[in-house]
Amino acid sequence: MENWITEIMDQFGYFGVLLLIMIENVFPPIPSEVILTFGGFMTTYTDLTKMGVIIAATAGSVIGAMVLYSIGLLIDVSKLEKIVDRWGGILRLTRKDIHRADAWFDKYGPWTVLFCRLVPLIRSLISIPAGMSNMNFLLFVLLTTIGSLIWNTALVFIGAAVGDNWQSIVQYMDIYSTITYVLIGLGGIVACLWYIRFRRKRV
Repeated sequence: MENWITEIMDQFGYFGVLLLIMIENVFPPIPSEVILTFGGFMTTYTDLTKMGVIIAATAGSVIGAMVLYSIGLLIDVSKLEKIVDRWGGILRLTRKDIHRADAWFDKYGPWTVLFCRLVPLIRSLISIPAGMSNMNFLLFVLLTTIGSLIWNTALVFIGAAVGDNWQSIVQYMDIYSTITYVLIGLGGIVACLWYIRFRRKRV
């Protein structure tokens, strides 16, 4: 996959960066770490500039996030209520649970969107619950832009700084991603256990 990514960027420049980052946001398994660090490295031997790569990458991030946000809009609370009405007994969920989760995102959603743009995997997926909660679109775009800009700037500058060794940064980012996934998994398990315990106390 790395060869395919670098070939597209070599051939299409800024547009290649924008296109790949947009796809990466919709399909998270495509590694933005490779795109951004190689993009930074390209600024050392081509006409591409760091600022140009960062702008192209951020534009791609925002466009991709808007696609997932739109998908979230299609899965609104009313549709979730219908799912709960049908499968709530099996899922052990009620309409009240959905409304609580929606209220939580209304309260903390903006900070969640901003923070999650700096976390591998969920940095893209957070756009879906943002859409589901009907988060203010302009605020969503603003926070997505800020978070993406921070992430993109850091990796592009790192890629430019290490030059030919940009792939070593990808290896370190893989370690960071793995640790993040483990922590997310553990957090999910803890949340499930807490939720089960909470439900039992209510019964």
